[in-house]
Amino acid sequence: MRRGALVPLSGVKGDIMTATKAFITRHPVLTYFALTFAISWGGILILVGRGGFPGTSEQVARLMPFVLLALFAGPSVAGILMTGLVSGRAGFRELLSRLLRWRVRARWYAVALLTAPLFFTAVSLALSLTSRDFLPGILTTSDKAALLLFGIAWGLVGGGFLEELGWTGFAVPTLKLRYGVLGTGLIVGSLWGAWHFLVIFWMSSPSGAVPLALLLPVQLFSWLPAYRVLMVWVYDRTGGSLLVAMLMHASLSASMLILQPQAMSGVPLLTYILVFGAALWVVVAAVAVANRGQFSRQAAVLASNTRERQPGCRAA
Repeated sequence: MRRGALVPLSGVKGDIMTATKAFITRHPVLTYFALTFAISWGGILILVGRGGFPGTSEQVARLMPFVLLALFAGPSVAGILMTGLVSGRAGFRELLSRLLRWRVRARWYAVALLTAPLFFTAVSLALSLTSRDFLPGILTTSDKAALLLFGIAWGLVGGGFLEELGWTGFAVPTLKLRYGVLGTGLIVGSLWGAWHFLVIFWMSSPSGAVPLALLLPVQLFSWLPAYRVLMVWVYDRTGGSLLVAMLMHASLSASMLILQPQAMSGVPLLTYILVFGAALWVVVAAVAVANRGQFSRQAAVLASNTRERQPGCRAA
């Protein structure tokens, strides 16, 4: 091509598309996370505006449904889009098969559905011995039926189905191949916590006792990575059941609304979050010890077979 000659626009577009496709192919999970944050945070910024952080109580009440819609659109839309871009129809068939994978042992349904409510109840009741402000919300609200129904519906639709189409539907299976259960849980859990930052910051009311600069990081990272590790562990042990992962997330979201103490702020809220997070990390450690550090089902089976082949070892 002669110097100064014009490059055809179609050729430039083709090069950009080729480079973009190559990047997505090489870095599918990184692209997924970037797209998730762009959709969720971009939508929230458009709705709220630059000057709307933190939001007033009137603004939060008026915009909350639309802000949550933008938030949940991130992981769900990004997960579906990336599945199609990376794997096409075969990827959608595989995603559907994991979504319909319900034949797992009953104990894993119990773990998925009961972990969050048991922890919220135990922490709330234990702390309520020091102050009635820590009593579970379902015990102090005047309309228990409405709170219960809303919490269950919210958990199933928002947290359970929409979010996990992306987090577990797309990101977790790919990361688990390289980083295992624990590493995947920590990576996804940390980004899961960061993803909540903008909406929680928008909803937060400044408290003189505990500054937001301290409260927000604790709220986002003290317990969400621990719960995500448990979610990835259950997902792995159920043979990749996306349905069970969705139920475990739905149970968490519903429990937060139904069982978390209402109207907490400042030091009580910080205390509750730290105790709840510490309890979850204790369970993660207990799972690791019980499985001799082997969170992955395949790794645990391999380790068990190796021990059985050693001299002097018998199968239990």
